[in-house]
Amino acid sequence: MWQLIPRSLLAAGLAFAISLVIAPAVIRALKRLKVGQVVRDDGPKAHAAKSGTPTMGGVMIIVAAVLSAAAVSTGYRHLPIALFVTTACGLIGAIDDYISIVARRSLGLRARHKLVLQAVVGLVLGGYAFITPDIGTYLSIPFTDIRIELGAWYIPFAAFTLVAMTNAVNLTDGLDGLAGGCVAVTCFAYVLVSAVVGMSEAGVFAGAVGGACIGFVWWNSHPAAVFMGDSGALALGAALAGLAVITKTELILALMSGVYIAEVLSDTIQVLYFRRTRKRVFRMAPLHHHFELSGMAEPKVVVRFWIAAAFFAALGLAGL
Repeated sequence: MWQLIPRSLLAAGLAFAISLVIAPAVIRALKRLKVGQVVRDDGPKAHAAKSGTPTMGGVMIIVAAVLSAAAVSTGYRHLPIALFVTTACGLIGAIDDYISIVARRSLGLRARHKLVLQAVVGLVLGGYAFITPDIGTYLSIPFTDIRIELGAWYIPFAAFTLVAMTNAVNLTDGLDGLAGGCVAVTCFAYVLVSAVVGMSEAGVFAGAVGGACIGFVWWNSHPAAVFMGDSGALALGAALAGLAVITKTELILALMSGVYIAEVLSDTIQVLYFRRTRKRVFRMAPLHHHFELSGMAEPKVVVRFWIAAAFFAALGLAGL
């Protein structure tokens, strides 16, 4: 089962190289198109300098991952559905980025519209699993041999998984290199997951996405020359959801997603507590901004979140 590791590493290296090489051209094109980030007025003051930094850089991640996976994959089993959900959600994110920039509206698409589009992609993913016998509609419980059959209920569950992951990664994408680095860690963990469950092409895809993320972080590290935008964040969340569904490790992904879940929970707690008390639990949400406003340098926050992502990845692997 470990023979897929070299091909996964090849996919990672190729995606890294593609992402690294095309980045300057993509950044120049984004600058010519004046596709610059609109920074929130209520964000950390240090982020004001980020205004105008080219966004929609997620396109380089998608292109690098798709080209690499297609080049290295041999069987193509389930690869098309993984590529579909990744590119479809990347397109949704690109539309969101475009609206943010052209309409000068930092939040982009209306939340309900974005959720509906993401849910449709998730339903397609769940429907694919439902009609594909070697994927199935069961849930494996981590640290046990227990399987729970969901039947047709698996379709909305898969949709929920995709919507949750896309939005969680999107919330995590708030500091230079944060989301890209964390997702790279999770993807490389999924190379090992794929080896254990015998899904070789899932491992190739995971390696390709992870390598593309590292190539992107080369340019996105502090101070960032480009941001991934929603085109990247939504695509990466969808890629993780696709990997989980294909390998039947949805709950393993939940264990690996400790960083993303913490970001979502901090944001949710902040909103609910403020509505009730008009006070805040955190200096600012999501959680990475709390640490930033507590005096921790942005690069230090990012590296520590990467370490946390590695811990949760190891926890997920232990649950196989």
